[in-house]
Amino acid sequence: MRIGLIHYSGPPIVGGVEQTLYYHAKVLADHGYRPQLLVGEGQSFDPRVPVAVIPTLYSKHPEVLAIKSLLDSGQTNDRFDRLRHSLRERLGEAIAEVDVVIVHNALTLHKNLALTAALWDLVQTGLSVRIIGWHHDFAWNRSQYRAELHDGFPWQLLRQPWPDVVNVVVSDAQRDRLADLYNVSPETIHVIPPGIDLAVSGNWTDMTKKLVAELGLLQADAILLLPARITRRKNIEFAMRILAELRDLSRQDIRLVITGPPGPHNPANAAYLQSLLSLRATLGLEPAAHFLYQLDVSDRLVLDEHTMANLYTLSDALLFPSHEEGFGIPLLEAVYARLPIFCSDLAPFHESAGEQAHYFSLSDTPHQVAQAIAETLLADPSLLLRRRVRSRYTWTTIIHYKLLPLLERG
Repeated sequence: MRIGLIHYSGPPIVGGVEQTLYYHAKVLADHGYRPQLLVGEGQSFDPRVPVAVIPTLYSKHPEVLAIKSLLDSGQTNDRFDRLRHSLRERLGEAIAEVDVVIVHNALTLHKNLALTAALWDLVQTGLSVRIIGWHHDFAWNRSQYRAELHDGFPWQLLRQPWPDVVNVVVSDAQRDRLADLYNVSPETIHVIPPGIDLAVSGNWTDMTKKLVAELGLLQADAILLLPARITRRKNIEFAMRILAELRDLSRQDIRLVITGPPGPHNPANAAYLQSLLSLRATLGLEPAAHFLYQLDVSDRLVLDEHTMANLYTLSDALLFPSHEEGFGIPLLEAVYARLPIFCSDLAPFHESAGEQAHYFSLSDTPHQVAQAIAETLLADPSLLLRRRVRSRYTWTTIIHYKLLPLLERG
């Protein structure tokens, strides 16, 4: 499917709409679609995404600004009509080559009314392509714009529903405003929010991206991190039993990420790893307890420091049930990453984390520890917000679950 994305400007111009164009185009291309940008200012950012620049689409083009100054006073003239006709011709040629056109802001905002009028003219011709109006702002709802808006054509185009155009807004609140402006039912308007790129926000390494994708970590309800080599004193089997109880108690997809390889100085550690893998199978934790070292059998995975730092910021809590430790550096790293700490009640851990960690006795049952974690961690507002962002507001999730069904609806 060929998809045209129209806006006044595109990347690398900085702005919320430009960012939306960037991620929509890239993720659509990842899904096998053929997006292309039609913008007044912009540059190529992905070889799979053609960028066609039509200078007079740009809201700050000198001709557009001159015409806007006249329109703001309530007048039109031949310059407006000439630009409207020119854009109608240019856009008509471009639209003929796509299956769906997504128009950002131009149907409800007055930054380039010649563009709005040109699109209106094309809609009146009965285009065979589907048009989606993606509305981020509404001129008629903004008090600071009222002096620039007037009765009649072309200003009324910004406050009326267009025939056969699918309307999209970015929030429920915006849907209510547009429904009121258009005098239509809110149910006729689609809500598709913008998102964030966790890989960019978290400065993820390529290895982190691979791990997140392979393990489906963004789908988890909570991620517990156990950053340790696989040795018996780390008490990893206890952590796994806690995980099993926690998943059973909460009925949620809780994960445990064990980062290290077997300790290098004791040959018995390889056998310990095998016993842990057997325990994982017995507890039914294959989808939930992740031993990063054994993900790639041909090239055992050893994480670099940058990837380890990513895992701290990606996780929701540190689980560290060691039998013994000399100090406890992972607790310090967890503190700096703002992670809640659940650890065994060892003197060195008190030295590392003071009274701020959640301590449990190694004589406690896995159920008791899991219950304590559930009562503190799973009710934490920050965890609930992180889960909400991970599950709803990444660009990939939004496009997969919201935009693609709209495009394929026909």
